[in-house]
Amino acid sequence: MSVTAAMVKELRERTGAGMMDCKKALVECEADMEKAIDFLREKGLAAAAKKAGRIAAEGMVDAYVNADGTGVVIEVNCETDFVANTDRVKALCRDFAKHVAVAAPANVDEMLNQPFYDDDAKTVQDMIGEATASIGEKISIRRFTRFVPSGDTMVETYVHMGGRIGVMLEVKADVVDDEVKTNAHDLTMHIAAANPLFVRREEVPNDNLEKEREVLTQQALNEGKPEKIVERMVEGRIEKYYKEVCLLEQPFVKDPDISVKKLLGDKMDVVRFVRYERGEGLEKRHDDLAADIAAEQAKMKK
Repeated sequence: MSVTAAMVKELRERTGAGMMDCKKALVECEADMEKAIDFLREKGLAAAAKKAGRIAAEGMVDAYVNADGTGVVIEVNCETDFVANTDRVKALCRDFAKHVAVAAPANVDEMLNQPFYDDDAKTVQDMIGEATASIGEKISIRRFTRFVPSGDTMVETYVHMGGRIGVMLEVKADVVDDEVKTNAHDLTMHIAAANPLFVRREEVPNDNLEKEREVLTQQALNEGKPEKIVERMVEGRIEKYYKEVCLLEQPFVKDPDISVKKLLGDKMDVVRFVRYERGEGLEKRHDDLAADIAAEQAKMKK
């Protein structure tokens, strides 16, 4: 019996193993699906499927700039910080960043189905399956951002604390000299530390401002301030809010006496930036042995 694409797809869905591994298993087992599953389990390649439900909130963030100036920041997750600090995960994260720079996927789903840029015999999903099986933890690509510079812009990246925070910045300058490069790098470090949300005040959504005004107004009223001066107080506090969330208005971390905007002067400007912090917004797994034992005992009583 010949091996069909539909059989490979079914085996991949049932085991979570890579496409090429599924095809090889079916060939070796003469297209017998159940034998192919056993074959993959014996090789340890079906382990990925059993780990699909686990929470992967550790991992690392990496940032990379290609030879043509294209920049990428990416987050790859695993289950424990021990695995996150291994050379295997670090290399995998860098390989995936390079893939995004070259292959330009529109999103993670598209990326997973692309042939890996440096080995078209396997897809990115195949690589994840192989890594999951060999490492013993769920590995996943959570997100990425890709910046392609134009003729008068450059991309700079920075990774903080060994992959905890990754920053990518695009700046515009008539001439990219050493001063521009230095300021751009300093600015990526500033973004990592100060965590701005927007480049300039014009980018702050009206909904954010209205919500902030409501909160500040209520704060002022709760402080017993007369209503006739509350509006003026709120607008003053909104100015402070801009300085907290807008990059150009923040005090520069290396010299708080000047703003980022003053640091850049007329020589350069910020086009956009992105800041990733590893695991932000994800629930981390908490192993509780007592709870696990209690759960198993409850199952046995049923």
